[in-house]
Amino acid sequence: MKAAFRLLLLLILVLISEVNGQRRKPGRKPGLKPARPTPEPVEPTELPPPLPPGPPSVFPDCPRECFCPPDFPSALYCDSRNLRKVPLIPPRIHYLYLQNNFIDSLPEESFKNATGLRWVNLDNNRIKKLDRRVMEQMESLVFLYMEKNQLKEVPSFLPANLEQLRLSRNQISKIPSGVFNKLEHLVLLDLHHNKLSDGVFNKNTFRGLKNLMQLNLAHNILRKLPPGLPSAVHQLFLDRNNIEDIPDDYFKEFPNLAFLRLNYNQISDKGLPKNSFNLSNLLVLQLAHNKLTNMPFINPKLEHLYLNDNSIERINGTQICPTSLVTFQDLSSDLENVPRLRYLRLDGNQLKPPIPLDLMMCFRLLQSVVF
Repeated sequence: MKAAFRLLLLLILVLISEVNGQRRKPGRKPGLKPARPTPEPVEPTELPPPLPPGPPSVFPDCPRECFCPPDFPSALYCDSRNLRKVPLIPPRIHYLYLQNNFIDSLPEESFKNATGLRWVNLDNNRIKKLDRRVMEQMESLVFLYMEKNQLKEVPSFLPANLEQLRLSRNQISKIPSGVFNKLEHLVLLDLHHNKLSDGVFNKNTFRGLKNLMQLNLAHNILRKLPPGLPSAVHQLFLDRNNIEDIPDDYFKEFPNLAFLRLNYNQISDKGLPKNSFNLSNLLVLQLAHNKLTNMPFINPKLEHLYLNDNSIERINGTQICPTSLVTFQDLSSDLENVPRLRYLRLDGNQLKPPIPLDLMMCFRLLQSVVF
């Protein structure tokens, strides 16, 4: 009986040791390091896969990864399709939409037949440089949009017929010499939110831009007003730089200037000559978020004036009035000679109400005052 009991106990111990052995992880060989587990990717891949091809188009030459509207045969929509490369552009296309992709270059092969392009949108891609051969065959190009790419300088060899060039939100810190010389049809140049500094500009930088109407240099790293700006400019945006002063008669060089934006700079009374903004065609002047302690002298034709968020403590309406207040003693006087200011913003300063009476007597056409 005892022998049977001992045999049963031995059998139970053997079974227990086998089960424990199965539960143990297999041992590694001496000298071998354990394999590290592959980390889970944040995204499936660095670049999302291309979208699947759409339904067959009525146009045999339409790239499968794009859309060709049946009622707009000169347009090709390849935007927001996770493209890495530009497809072959059919020769009938005048309007090409390639924005919101992952394109890093424009191969000559893709554009070999697209000589009639007039509008190209390449916003929000990864382009660092444009091929000269591609640009030279786009002789009919009028609008080029390349915002939010990785350009380091303004592209050279741009088509001579170009009218709008939008290059904001890149990394541009260089403007090659003579790059604008042949662009006499350009009316809009947008370079805001780049890395342009004072040393980039000289008196010949913008030579050739005879008809430029809008120039946007906002959100760069300028400390001075650039020399040699096109004299035909109507709208000039220089806000969000580090500009401290304005040279005498600087804006007199722009007889057509109607809209001037200088918000978020470092302009003080010391750096502002008295007649800096006494411009006959200026309608809108924005000087918010600077360091002014006095209201600048303005032209009677100015209609909108933004002076909010400065350090202005008091206003003398008699001194700043562009026309003598004696003229306005008679309330029935002709309003044609009254200053045309209609909107005035003064909030964010150190002013205390009420609004000075002489200010209201001068600017009788004011419709809104934010004080």
